[in-house]
Amino acid sequence: MRAVQYDRFGDYDVLHLADIPRPVPQDGQVLVRLAVAGIHPLDNTVRWGRTPPGTVKPFPLTAGGIGVGTVEEPGALGPAAGTRVMISGGRYGIAADGTWAEYVAVDPAHLVPVPDAIDDTSAVALSAGAGYLTAYLALTELAGFQPGATVLAPGSGGAVGQGGVEIARQLGASLAITTATTTARAELGRAAGYEVIDLTGESLRDGVARLTGGKGVDIVLDGVAGPITGQALGALARGGTLVSIGYSGGMQAEINVTDLIWKAARVRGFQFAMFTQEQINAGNVKLLDILARKEINPLVDRVFPLERAAEAQRHLIEGGPFGRVLLAL
Repeated sequence: MRAVQYDRFGDYDVLHLADIPRPVPQDGQVLVRLAVAGIHPLDNTVRWGRTPPGTVKPFPLTAGGIGVGTVEEPGALGPAAGTRVMISGGRYGIAADGTWAEYVAVDPAHLVPVPDAIDDTSAVALSAGAGYLTAYLALTELAGFQPGATVLAPGSGGAVGQGGVEIARQLGASLAITTATTTARAELGRAAGYEVIDLTGESLRDGVARLTGGKGVDIVLDGVAGPITGQALGALARGGTLVSIGYSGGMQAEINVTDLIWKAARVRGFQFAMFTQEQINAGNVKLLDILARKEINPLVDRVFPLERAAEAQRHLIEGGPFGRVLLAL
């Protein structure tokens, strides 16, 4: 089968297309024939070798942790052969060979069925970047979200920016806001139906004050970090919560500690290891149901063929895509 692998850590050029044996499922595993795979910023982190020692399986490693396909061999406990499934959780592309391949062997606990009303590309777009699932878990499990709350998810077109706005609205937010670093991206966000602060025309704090009548937002889902974190903390309402999710804008942030003190703010860190597999699966089932009803619209920026995986990963990290980046198998 075809698979995108690497046998050392490094830049995009370590990725190469290989012809390798189809995986043989171990006891209890399910063999899935993949149709579309997603690209996640974590794939880039793993490829550079920037995860804790011992977390990555011995080389060669097949990349990718996200995908949708069809059950080929169900094993003893998997869904029936022919069932369309989404990879839900697991450490594929890190501790085990991943989804940038024609076939992958997985634990059946890491699969959820895809409803017939959802095509493969839309299902992968829902999970690529994990923005929708992250937003759902962060809001419902960490941030104390209540209907009527106001939510800021910076980064229009990014996974958490888009997923945060759409899921907040689905859960009953009175206002869900995102941001854009260019007027062109702000216009794309508004065309997609988002409330966008164009940071070329006003500061994040001023934009939030304008949109909330000076009150601030109840919750921030911060998938950007860098200079955004301090600004977003300052845009919180009293008693508000900032959930730190990602760092596409940089790993270092400066804050004004009075924003913590006088706002009685809370800051929470997010990682999927905080949640059980049951919570992750339940979240994905809920999101697939919402998608099947066409109440959310995961955007796709580009779909690359498998052999151009290195180019696709570079596009995600450096190309400023507006929507998800996928691989067709």
